[in-house]
Amino acid sequence: MPKSSKKNLIIIGVIVLVILIGMGGFILLNNRKEKPQEVENNSHQEEEVKKVQIIDEESKSRPIAIMINNAKDARPNQKGLQKAYIVYEIINYVDGSTRFMALFKDQNLEEVGPIRSTRHYHLDYVLENDAIFVHWGYSPKAQSDLKTLGINNINGITYGSDNTKDKISDKSFFWTASIPGVNISHRRFTSTELINKGIERLKYETETNQPNLFKYSAEELEIEKMENNTKASKVDIYYAKNNYVTYEYDENSHTYLRSVNGTIHKDSATGEQLKVKNIITYKVKNTTIPGDDDDRQDLHNIGSGEGYYITGGYAVKINWSKECRECQTKYTYLDGKEVILNDGNTFIQIEPENQELKIS
Repeated sequence: MPKSSKKNLIIIGVIVLVILIGMGGFILLNNRKEKPQEVENNSHQEEEVKKVQIIDEESKSRPIAIMINNAKDARPNQKGLQKAYIVYEIINYVDGSTRFMALFKDQNLEEVGPIRSTRHYHLDYVLENDAIFVHWGYSPKAQSDLKTLGINNINGITYGSDNTKDKISDKSFFWTASIPGVNISHRRFTSTELINKGIERLKYETETNQPNLFKYSAEELEIEKMENNTKASKVDIYYAKNNYVTYEYDENSHTYLRSVNGTIHKDSATGEQLKVKNIITYKVKNTTIPGDDDDRQDLHNIGSGEGYYITGGYAVKINWSKECRECQTKYTYLDGKEVILNDGNTFIQIEPENQELKIS
């Protein structure tokens, strides 16, 4: 082969090699450019499947409903309320004093309480959540209804102890805290570990097919754009003239800070003021049970009425209805659409119908 031909072949080979190297570099550079886009796309996909944090909406675990003492002397020692995903506050006596029924789901609580006795109408809200009920004592009607309704419950009268936590026996699922100067009825506590032992011993079902009482929005609701809304920077809910709850909206946390009778309401487990994302408040007639020497109340809660859903600094008018004791209470806007809650805890304030509600 002539030298010129060989030289031409070499030149052509070099040119082809340069072209191939260039193409390889272009492909590599292009791939590098695409990778950040892929990461970005994955990030968007994660945002699209964002889930609520207050509960696992797919969890089949039965809630635990716990009666919490809300007497003046008990309030400074309350523990666990901030971890409840729903708290009901309902009148207890004719004087307007109240008690809490707090619901917990898939929580690990080292201490919760003080535990107190139940009234019969609290059982309606145990039933609507298919909860396992934890309490220490009962009114006469509640004692009867617990048996009649077949409610799974752990009662401190049967499984309680006056011993401190470090001396608790295997047969007890409660303990009595040592708090000088405080009545024993304000010092009884339990924990998730002890409740689970009680559930196992009593062979209660731990899963439920009942839907959650509420649905939640992982994205912040634009409640200020809804119809029938009003500004709600401060909310005062009265159970009696000398017993009222105040919620003040905190722009920084987008929650309501809770006070009772003008005093900051703290969870002693954290030492911090209670923060509430959602408030549902409505009025229900209560009457004294005939012949009850302690003026215990009856709650006329089977029926319907109006109320407010309060969140994000605004209150929106809603309707509520409850058809039977075990039926779930339904909450709808005035146009009939179901109330969806902001992701966060909820206090349901069932207020006496003759008391004042202030929203400003």
